[in-house]
Amino acid sequence: MAYDVDNPAPVIEPPRARTSRTPRKFTPGNFEMHAWLFMRLSGIVLVVLVIGHLLIQLVLDGGVSKINFAFVAGRWASPFWMTWDLLMLWLAMLHGANGLRTVINDYAERDGTRFWLKMLLYTATVFTVLLGTLVIFTFDPNIR
Repeated sequence: MAYDVDNPAPVIEPPRARTSRTPRKFTPGNFEMHAWLFMRLSGIVLVVLVIGHLLIQLVLDGGVSKINFAFVAGRWASPFWMTWDLLMLWLAMLHGANGLRTVINDYAERDGTRFWLKMLLYTATVFTVLLGTLVIFTFDPNIR
């Protein structure tokens, strides 16, 4: 602590000095800040989507015993439910992948291991999102 001659109150030094590498604000190049913010916002939206999904599917529509192929075909006939399920799929996959990316960055010690684990994660995420989106948009209720 340092003392100012004109002011008897102690001057508290900042815990660390900012450098040119320390971002001051939410800048376009600050990926980790965007990822952190995405986790918080997508988590809130996912809670609403998932609780709404469970409430509607399990409580209001009669429970699990009512869910079958015809039930899904009836749901996905509406663009509202297709969008609901698509948002739930995309946000859940991207939220989970972002969280797992953070875990890989924290616990994979070698650069090569970290790289290949993240490539595997990104490949699985893209594959699942594309396949799930394809299923939602090309679902045919008239299958024989």
